[in-house]
Amino acid sequence: MEINYAKYPDGLVPAIVQDAKTSKVLMLGFMNEAAVNQTKELGKVTFFSRSKNRLWTKGEESENYLLFKEMKVDCDQDTILIKAVPLDRSVIQVQILVGGEKRMWQFSGSIRKYHPAAENFRR
Repeated sequence: MEINYAKYPDGLVPAIVQDAKTSKVLMLGFMNEAAVNQTKELGKVTFFSRSKNRLWTKGEESENYLLFKEMKVDCDQDTILIKAVPLDRSVIQVQILVGGEKRMWQFSGSIRKYHPAAENFRR
């Protein structure tokens, strides 16, 4: 797989990240050769951050990583498509039995909400 980093003055190539399971577009970032290599080595999507002026692995602070699965380059070799699995550790789901009725709660930080789809869950 050949990537044309020289096409852009800063050597940063656009990288579109797509959910490997749903094909939903998750984000757009920019990668240089070091970011591509680190993504392959770590198995976590890594970009070059212009604001931080360094390599930045998505989730390095939040732990909501994008787990690398596949990388493709377009026909002009100047745009990358990455298939990844989002690892979202911010939401915890708990199923409880209240008065004989199953209910599912989602905890996201300090936010709690009832999820009516509890009927889909088994004890």
